[in-house]
Amino acid sequence: QVQLVESGGDLVQAGGSLRLSCAASGRTIRRLNIGWFRQAPGKERELVAVSTWWGGSTYAADSLEGRFTISRDNAKNTVALQIDNLKPEDSAVYYCAASGQATMIESQYEYWGQGTQVTVST
Repeated sequence: QVQLVESGGDLVQAGGSLRLSCAASGRTIRRLNIGWFRQAPGKERELVAVSTWWGGSTYAADSLEGRFTISRDNAKNTVALQIDNLKPEDSAVYYCAASGQATMIESQYEYWGQGTQVTVST
């Protein structure tokens, strides 16, 4: 079992930055793939980025890679999502999730956190 807790969400102005953190407990993340997802009001949850267990990073879209940076600290059992130049359309609940597979498919993530709210004002 893995417990995931997100933090770092906030209300920020457009153009600002946030660093979200996903803290895992119950199991080391060294052999786990961690994904960050987001869900905006009235929309389906979507993948943002994945940190693979071997240290690779995958972004759901090329447009995200320039503003979103995913990174992991295995020693601290955490995965961070840095978001720069925030836009109102980035407003969403951000979730982290863990999978034994290096996958971009939401249904293959077995463990989920409760989410952290990011709101970007104009």
